[in-house]
Amino acid sequence: MATDVPMTPELEQIDGEIHDIFRALQNGFQKMDKIKDSNRQAKQLEDLTVKMKECKRLIKEFDRILKDEESNNPPEINKQLNDRKQFMIKELNSYVTLRKTYQSSLGNNNKRVELFDMGAGSSEPAAEDNIQMASAMTNQQLIDAGRNQMDQTDEAIERSKMVVAQTVETGAQTAATLTAQTEQMKRIGNELDTVHFSLKKASQLVKEIGRQVATDKCIMAFLFLIVVGVIAIIVVKIVHPNNKNIRDIPGLAPPAQNYQIHNRRLLWAEAFIGL
Repeated sequence: MATDVPMTPELEQIDGEIHDIFRALQNGFQKMDKIKDSNRQAKQLEDLTVKMKECKRLIKEFDRILKDEESNNPPEINKQLNDRKQFMIKELNSYVTLRKTYQSSLGNNNKRVELFDMGAGSSEPAAEDNIQMASAMTNQQLIDAGRNQMDQTDEAIERSKMVVAQTVETGAQTAATLTAQTEQMKRIGNELDTVHFSLKKASQLVKEIGRQVATDKCIMAFLFLIVVGVIAIIVVKIVHPNNKNIRDIPGLAPPAQNYQIHNRRLLWAEAFIGL
């Protein structure tokens, strides 16, 4: 559609591209009535949806350039350019409504593409554009958009409920696992206390056995010294029988020499009596 509004070359180029898209949309929707195959209709509707998304992008670009040049244009020119933008928004919304009508007839609600959603990772302030587009929409279009938003909100709530339920279940499982681990740690602590007590008792027993062994060794050494002393006295008595400085050991017989002398005296006495 030609326009007499004065524009910069950049705005004229964008306006021309938007006009071409509107003409392609008009021809595309006219072809929809001639297509009988539902699959071809769905494909045609997807192609038209892509064109509408491109048209929306161009309208945003038009509005951005318009704001940048607003201070350099007279108020009347700015008003005409804003009216031109509002006309493009209304024209786009009419095709959006027509797309929804065909989409509803095709039963293709699962493949809807919302033109007024904020794209992931987009840095453009879409809120102002949505307000401007909403002001140009009819009451029925606003109701449909509100219902769509409510449906999306309900779906988001249901997803949130599922996430919360999964989180609660995971938390319960984690708590049960922690309780079992706590009980296991308590049992391990009790077993360690038992082992420590057993080691302490074993250490005390080893010390007592060591003391007993030391005492037995002392007694054996003392007995060994006594035996050695007795053997030494016996040896000395045998070697030096006339040594008076060495006392006789109690329980031992007198030296063999004194016994022989005594026997000899008895023999002499008997012989003398016989004479």
